[in-house]
Amino acid sequence: MPGQQKRKRSRERAHRRAAAVPGHWEPLLSTQVHAEMKEYVRRLYAEREIAPECIRIDQFCGRLTHPTSYRVSVFVPEGSS
Repeated sequence: MPGQQKRKRSRERAHRRAAAVPGHWEPLLSTQVHAEMKEYVRRLYAEREIAPECIRIDQFCGRLTHPTSYRVSVFVPEGSS
């Protein structure tokens, strides 16, 4: 499947980050609109100056009764607010 290696590398990078530094993933946005999610992530990069490896985007694949949804999370190191 095209793009699968890229997604796999991205997940591996996120897992290494989480394993190297104690902390947790804090959800920031849940939406069913792909364009809204992309715009939110773009603003997040611009305003907060967050490193790409500290942001996780989960896509929950939908079916006929449950539409596809997206969740944007940010990694919060232990001891940070």
